[in-house]
Amino acid sequence: MSEILIGRNDTAEVALESRYGNRHGMVAGATGTGKSVSLMVLAEGFSRLGVPCVLADVKGDLAGLAIAASEPNDKIKARLSKLRLADWQPQANPVIFWDLYGKQGHPLRTTASDMGPTLLGRVLELNDTQQGVLEIVFKLADDQGWLLLDLADLRALLTFAADNAKDISTQYGLIGKTSIAAIQRALLALEQAGGENLFGEPALELADLMRQDMGGHGVINVLAADQLILKPRLYTTFLLWLLSELFEQLPEVGDLEQPRLVFFFDEAHLLFDDCPPALRQRVEQVVRLIRSKGVGVYFCSQNPDDVPDEILGQLGNRIQHALRAFTPRDQKAVRAAAETFAPNPGLDVAEAIGQLGVGEALASTLREGGVPSPVERVMVTTPRCRIGAISEAERAAVRQRSPVGGKYETAVNRDSAAEMLARRTDTRAADATTVANPSQKPEDNAWSGAVHDALLGTKRRQGMIETMGKQVVRTMGSQLGRQILRGVLGGIFGGSRR
Repeated sequence: MSEILIGRNDTAEVALESRYGNRHGMVAGATGTGKSVSLMVLAEGFSRLGVPCVLADVKGDLAGLAIAASEPNDKIKARLSKLRLADWQPQANPVIFWDLYGKQGHPLRTTASDMGPTLLGRVLELNDTQQGVLEIVFKLADDQGWLLLDLADLRALLTFAADNAKDISTQYGLIGKTSIAAIQRALLALEQAGGENLFGEPALELADLMRQDMGGHGVINVLAADQLILKPRLYTTFLLWLLSELFEQLPEVGDLEQPRLVFFFDEAHLLFDDCPPALRQRVEQVVRLIRSKGVGVYFCSQNPDDVPDEILGQLGNRIQHALRAFTPRDQKAVRAAAETFAPNPGLDVAEAIGQLGVGEALASTLREGGVPSPVERVMVTTPRCRIGAISEAERAAVRQRSPVGGKYETAVNRDSAAEMLARRTDTRAADATTVANPSQKPEDNAWSGAVHDALLGTKRRQGMIETMGKQVVRTMGSQLGRQILRGVLGGIFGGSRR
């Protein structure tokens, strides 16, 4: 089998050929029209071909990929009959659950150095000046050999930069303490939003996303994103970082018989909302070139125009669910969606988009020579897995048999910028003490310090001298004290004569 069946009608069917799976794609449609089911159909199909997948589970309903569907009832049997799926059988898929927060799956981490200042600046919502300061700080860390692994390292480096702003500005360019303070505040906000879970070690190894099970099926990596989606910049930046890492680390392979990995980007409009031009250009570049690395990218959103035209033009495989034209913008979106399909003389695409029922779609894929097939109105095939959420017990059972179980669960805090800068500060303080008292050895300093505290006291404890002085004063106030005083003074000034 080298095709993934998407759907059928009475006279035709639409299938995705595996050799064009890396030519990217788009799944669009209004809420509740069946986009999630189409994603599951594609993910299942690629998995059966041995192709690993990565997808974000925004609503929690994609976790059903890990559980076999129930035995079909009469309604499902009727649908299977209409789709002519005689060999359909319930089947679970090999799934690994991931979660940035480490609650619903294995923790996902990267280092601050790997993410880099550009994407990190987007997460922190920095302006151009603050972004420039962040880039200088990263350059300083690289030159000094200071590892930036987590947020503690970055905070320590920013503090060092603020304390040495004059020297750093001379060598790297002007940095202001005001900009550094703004970055530190943004880091605090990111930490409070749970961003500290993203940075650290052990960092994710891409090989763990590109696994097959013992039967040769591609593993489906499901990222729990129901909480992550509440932080849109963190969500999109992480997925964009992951896509960039695949682009940078995977070798060129050209056109293969099937992709090496397929990446599904749900809620794609979040990636491009308020997206800086430089970052949008980077996304376009990655999408355009990552095909030759054997990676397919599929965007999922409500409207096709949520994706910029430069990127939309790279998406050869299309599945369009219903759009409801209630507003002028909706009507424009319907016309735009209709124009993106290869025309079919027997189908009014613009009219059909508004008439599609749940589970129906307009679909077109690349065929021989990379030419788009004429668009067809089809009933989307039924996944073999469960459609919907799973229980906590079922999720725990899947995690327990995970091939990467235990590898990422425990965070590691090795020697990095925070520790290096702390030692640097301690060393300089010790050197300054030695310069001030060159004749004293460190152990002499410790001994003399203890003697000093015993005699003169500390902020919390009286010294021996102070205690004796107060005792003398109290004694002098008594009759005996006055006699002693007279005796002492008499002895000093000559006393009685014999």
